[in-house]
Amino acid sequence: AVKGGIQDQARARRARTSPGAMAAATPTMHLIPICPFSQRVEIMLELKGQKDAVTFSKVDITKPRPDHILKLSGGTTALPVLELEDGRALKESLVLVGYFEDRLGGEAVRRADPYERAVEAMLVGMEGPFVASGYRLVLNQDEGKKEGLAADYLAQHAAIDAFLRRHSAGGGPWLFDRFGWAEAVFTPFFQRWVMNAYYDGVDLPDEEGYRRVREWREACLAPPAAKQTC
Repeated sequence: AVKGGIQDQARARRARTSPGAMAAATPTMHLIPICPFSQRVEIMLELKGQKDAVTFSKVDITKPRPDHILKLSGGTTALPVLELEDGRALKESLVLVGYFEDRLGGEAVRRADPYERAVEAMLVGMEGPFVASGYRLVLNQDEGKKEGLAADYLAQHAAIDAFLRRHSAGGGPWLFDRFGWAEAVFTPFFQRWVMNAYYDGVDLPDEEGYRRVREWREACLAPPAAKQTC
């Protein structure tokens, strides 16, 4: 009976764990290299000096998602998805950057002070509408909708500008005193929205209401960690 119980436990472990994960010494992140959501995670790992703590598996977007990836993601095609050493999986870029912040050693990226951490979280909470406005403008093919989409895109930047004016501290371009959590979240999209200026001629106006967010954007794109977005 004891032997049978051990065999049953072994079979259960094999059922939960994929062949690749059983042999993995590190978690595997399945990603599209040029995807800004994946780049968020790469920036976080770079900031912590822990790029070697993860194995990167590039997914070919010209082909249907492999069954293994779909199983990990729960049937969705969105990436990145993280395959842990025991076969369990996590997804959503903000979840993954938080997971690696908690799991890995190296320098903390999130603020230690509870108030500052809450301010970071409020700014990160603005990324959804910001990202959506940029993608709507990038993907738009209806010239009649361009003006309204551009107005929304600029309004999102103006809202971030107002937030930074109210909450930033440290006297520099950052939210606080360094490239941190919020910067890692927004930087890949600052890089991606260069397309809006290049293709559609939509960029931040040279006006006071955009000065602070422009300063933040330029600072975010300068550090070595931001080169993960290029």
